[in-house]
Amino acid sequence: MREASLEFLKTLINTPSPVGHEARGQRVWLDYVSEFADETYSDHYGNCVAVLNKGGSPRVMLAGHADEIALVISYIDDNGFLYVRRMGGVDPVVSKAQRVHIHTADGPVLGVIGNVAPHLTKSDGDKKYPKIEELFIDIGVGSKKEAEKVVRIGNPVTLVDQFELLRGDLAVARAFDNRIGTFAVAEALRLLNENGKGLKAEVCAVSNIMEEIGLLGARQIAYTLKPDVAVVVDVTHATDYPTVSKTLHGDVRVGEGPTLTHGGANHIEVVRRLEKVAKDLDIPIQHEAQSGTSGTDTDAIFWTRGGIPSALISLPNRYMHSPVELVSLKDLRRIPELMAGFARSLKKGEEFKVRI
Repeated sequence: MREASLEFLKTLINTPSPVGHEARGQRVWLDYVSEFADETYSDHYGNCVAVLNKGGSPRVMLAGHADEIALVISYIDDNGFLYVRRMGGVDPVVSKAQRVHIHTADGPVLGVIGNVAPHLTKSDGDKKYPKIEELFIDIGVGSKKEAEKVVRIGNPVTLVDQFELLRGDLAVARAFDNRIGTFAVAEALRLLNENGKGLKAEVCAVSNIMEEIGLLGARQIAYTLKPDVAVVVDVTHATDYPTVSKTLHGDVRVGEGPTLTHGGANHIEVVRRLEKVAKDLDIPIQHEAQSGTSGTDTDAIFWTRGGIPSALISLPNRYMHSPVELVSLKDLRRIPELMAGFARSLKKGEEFKVRI
């Protein structure tokens, strides 16, 4: 991966971007893409857009969501311990005994999610999994009054874990879901800016907000932009590690390329074009079948304004929604190459319709 691109990825991943509080990460994204775009802007809620070849046709939206799962302070007890609610699919099991940052107007406050030592718990019977309402954060104070001097109800909370290279091209971090998507659309814009010869389409790279709590930002920005076609980038569950059932969840492997999803919101003609572009560019791809909804922004975008032809490209990700999400940078690098190739393949005024 290009050194400047890797540094951008690290900064993007390490910058907290909790659901509904994405502004810091969005600033990082806008600063990077502004070099490659004709114009950039943000809307009322913080969805960000970078436009290349403005006025071209068709208008293609390349979208990834900026938010990461998080906790939010909901109660402070008399002894100054903080209780939380989840924002998105936080797993209480992997949240215990973690260092966290509580994000306040005055900056981050360090805390730890408490964990009762096994010596103090009963050993008989089945071990119970913790519930979200049982998690508490210790910030080292002795009273509610003291706690309220530094934090408040409504402050978001993220884990402290940072980006690291594990081995070779494998990287580990919290919340690759889904800063890899916003990274990928920014890199696709860069590639098109560097080699956009013959580009007919208007390309709108989008970093949208609040996916983890209902695909909300995608609904907003897709309605505003009214694209002719959309390609969404997110992570998908890798199934190449112990205890995961391939018969239930498919065969998706880290290092074997990004995946294309078939079925549901994924427009068959857009998927076919992506397959052709991948073949022409010698980009390896894997395949996933969808029986209902994907749980990604594709589900919101495809029905907006009567239907926007859409497709989903996903990055295989082990241990999703944990502090140790693991991905291949080689897989990731191929996604913007595929999206840029797709944008270059579009003919002036081209439409995607199901063949009847």
